[in-house]
Amino acid sequence: MQFQPALQRATLERRYKRFLADVITEDGQRLTIHCPNTGAMTGCAEPGYEVWYSTSDNAKRKYPNTWELSRTPDNDFIVINTQRANQIAEQAIQQNCLPQLTGYQSLRREVRYGEERSRVDLFLEQHQDGKADCFIEVKSVTLNEHGCGYFPDAVTTRGQKHLRELQAMVAAGYRAALLFVVGHSGINKVKPAAHIDPLYAQLCIQAQQHGVELYALSCQISAQGIEPGEPMTVELPQIGPI
Repeated sequence: MQFQPALQRATLERRYKRFLADVITEDGQRLTIHCPNTGAMTGCAEPGYEVWYSTSDNAKRKYPNTWELSRTPDNDFIVINTQRANQIAEQAIQQNCLPQLTGYQSLRREVRYGEERSRVDLFLEQHQDGKADCFIEVKSVTLNEHGCGYFPDAVTTRGQKHLRELQAMVAAGYRAALLFVVGHSGINKVKPAAHIDPLYAQLCIQAQQHGVELYALSCQISAQGIEPGEPMTVELPQIGPI
């Protein structure tokens, strides 16, 4: 996925009200841009970080510029726009970057499913060898602690609901998968964040025990674009029942 038109560079001044950020452009102007990320963004939004933003030609938008990437002083790129995770996941499946999820003839987005009225990110149908249809929830991982990526970066009741829904789909005879898309170039493995949301971590363990498949995918990130990388290891924590 290439950024078209090309991104523009700025320096982060502050993020506030969850959806806004003030940046200083290369020509010294202060600009307010949209922040498409509802998470805590720990380690992703420090004042002084390099920011790369896109510009929309939609005249109806109050803030036409969107924060896409950060770059840390260690030169690690971070994907800020969480919508990119689904796009990269779809591209990875289409390009056979995740062998366990290949062979399906049809891919649909945002399909309603489950008793808790969810929408699954991706739904794979009509496998060439007759495997069951597959529900896939995609999660964007950017919290980096010493090279380990953690999800979530704040307690997520929505994420907990998704894990329950995935288990129910397996019980109903489908395949179900949780795919962590790693949007931080400094991360080399992934863990559920038991120290942040112990219930979510416990549900990950329970989900895997009940047949939900857990995958992680790295990304090749630059100011020019984002491409699927190599599969990564998902390590489950050792915790007791919650």
